Amino acid sequence: MFGRKKQAQTEADSVIEAHVANSKILVSNLRKAYVSKKRETVAIADVSIEILDNEFVSIVGPSGCGKSTLLRILAGLDEATGGTAILDDKLIDDPGADRGMVFQTYTLFPWLSVEENIHFGLKIKKIPKKQADEIVDHYLEVIKLTPFRKSYPKELSGGMQQRVAIARALANSPKVLLMDEPFGALDSQTKSEMQLLMRQIWQVDKPTVVFITHDIEEAVFLSTRVYVMSGQPSVIKANIPIYLSYKRSLEIKDTTEFIAYRHRITALLHDKEVDVEVES
Repeated sequence: MFGRKKQAQTEADSVIEAHVANSKILVSNLRKAYVSKKRETVAIADVSIEILDNEFVSIVGPSGCGKSTLLRILAGLDEATGGTAILDDKLIDDPGADRGMVFQTYTLFPWLSVEENIHFGLKIKKIPKKQADEIVDHYLEVIKLTPFRKSYPKELSGGMQQRVAIARALANSPKVLLMDEPFGALDSQTKSEMQLLMRQIWQVDKPTVVFITHDIEEAVFLSTRVYVMSGQPSVIKANIPIYLSYKRSLEIKDTTEFIAYRHRITALLHDKEVDVEVES
């Protein structure tokens, strides 16, 4: 284990020297394999991505391609077999408060109220109470749940619980927000509402976001950039900047430009020729 980390740090140092200062995350030649007594299963063959500060980047790909595994490596919850993942010029090799994570499953503490859930990380960081209360009040307003501040998770809908989870993550001011299909279990209408809310939060606060999704429309709507992964063993098939208007409403999904991006990414996922031209 120590030898692998030392090698990875050496690789990381050489990668850092070759990139500009505004790179927030650098993933270089990342490989992840699972080894049993009989065989080695390669989940991620060779993935390299760059995410700039304040970008909203979505990663799409077929089921089982390693999207969530990649996110877990960025979170420090899993270890790569080869290559490097770097955050702010430092090798990622364990979890840290500089990364917030939102999962698809509801992860609120059921014994804590809405405001107590948001307050939880601030208490651990020993943020002064007055300052912490101001942060909690701010994010309750952002997620539009101020009237529910004293409610408990069991009293909230799925969409409301995910709003609290997002607020809890953002309240700790992480350098990067990692989101693993956070809206995947929601109904269509609630999902659209959550997409709009997330886009509005990003437009105001500008956190760096890495977002995993199966939903191509969701990826295009939310993102400044979309990475497309191949099937397992996975590589990056395409890096697609999204040149849509900065302030987005749900109506943008009906525009020619939006549909062109959606068609292009769909074609890439199905190994088809791309018939629709979009700027990239």
